[in-house]
Amino acid sequence: MQQTDQANSDPTFDELESLFVNNANLERIASYLNRFNPIRVMRMENMEIRHSAILAWLLDPNETHGFSDSFLRSFLAEALRGDDSKKTPTALDVSQADLRDAEIKREKENIDLFVTSPANGWAFIIENKFHSKQHSGQLERYIEQAKKDAKSANIEFSLIGIFLTLHDEDIADEAKEHYVPLRYADICKILETLLEDRRNTNTSSEPHQFIRYYLEIIRDATGENEELRKIESIAKQLYKNHRKALEFVIEHGKRTDFVIACDEIFGESISFPQKVNIGDETFVYSNRDSTAVSFLPDSWFNCLYSAITQWPGCERWWAGLPLISWIRLTPNPDGTGGKIRLYAEVGPLEPHSSRKKLIEAIAEKGKHENSPRIAFQRGAADEGRKYSRFLKPKVFAVNDIYDSEKIANAMREALKEYKKEFDAVAKALQSVVPELKEEQKQ
Repeated sequence: MQQTDQANSDPTFDELESLFVNNANLERIASYLNRFNPIRVMRMENMEIRHSAILAWLLDPNETHGFSDSFLRSFLAEALRGDDSKKTPTALDVSQADLRDAEIKREKENIDLFVTSPANGWAFIIENKFHSKQHSGQLERYIEQAKKDAKSANIEFSLIGIFLTLHDEDIADEAKEHYVPLRYADICKILETLLEDRRNTNTSSEPHQFIRYYLEIIRDATGENEELRKIESIAKQLYKNHRKALEFVIEHGKRTDFVIACDEIFGESISFPQKVNIGDETFVYSNRDSTAVSFLPDSWFNCLYSAITQWPGCERWWAGLPLISWIRLTPNPDGTGGKIRLYAEVGPLEPHSSRKKLIEAIAEKGKHENSPRIAFQRGAADEGRKYSRFLKPKVFAVNDIYDSEKIANAMREALKEYKKEFDAVAKALQSVVPELKEEQKQ
């Protein structure tokens, strides 16, 4: 009966053909997802410091974007628009000013962007918050530091702060006197207008193409990408029309070659805390996803689990024990090859004294057993730290990440390579776990 139900739920050949053969909507979605954007290719779209670098380029009148001081004036004027606090300059002052003398500095006294126009006697602090939030007293400190620097240099200027955010975020009460808000959505409108105004000029197209790439990144981040909304609508309709076929593909497509390799090594239907023999060693399986599989050497598991089945602080961490190891596959930029690495980590064990003892015991045993791969970063045992890796990962190259056999061989090689470290940690646990067990009883 169960097999019949499964067969009835599977898509027919005609349904699969309708989804995949000459489906214009599917091709449009694929084209959108595969569109080229160098900022996204370099994985810089969420890096706040990269956004500051691009903004510094756009704000500088002497840079290669071809806008002269137009973007700078529009940026500052938009920030000051509607401000009724009688700050000087006003939006109108800025929009009519010549700012071609402006200087742009990055990370001056930790200020993201510092803009000065000596000819006008103006200075602007730009605090850029793409995803992060403002810290207590941060905005006021920047104002005070800028005033102090100006006094030391015997310079006088009107100083205004601009709080640039991805989404609406209130300026801290103590800083409202000196700052005005601006959103990335406003930058979109400014850049769109400037590009449109210069569409038919002889200005070099390369900088403007880069700006279009940047606009795409901002639109996506702000949720104001009209093309994305259209694609989402198409996707919803596509799913409605081909739900059975798509769910079948999703269910059976989750088995990546890495997952197939994991199943080959650990077994297909395995779950925590089942054990499996790999080579000459025994491991306890924990969990896996499409690029990583977690486990513990059996010697670690026996020592930890036999002492305490629920370790305080670790109840929701990996296997619930204060130690874990895992193997991860990281694809190379070329999308063909990849790297297998093996990691191990001490988790959020409580109290801190127990966590410190565990880390110190592992580190000491690593030195005693002459295992230089067992090494914690400085401060790993400090109070407040929760996660501390201690195995220096070695790279095991996989020249084809779509070959499950090659992935499995690299995983076996990694497990074999770290046997000495596994044994050393097991000895550390044998010596320290009884002490940790007694501490937990107190």
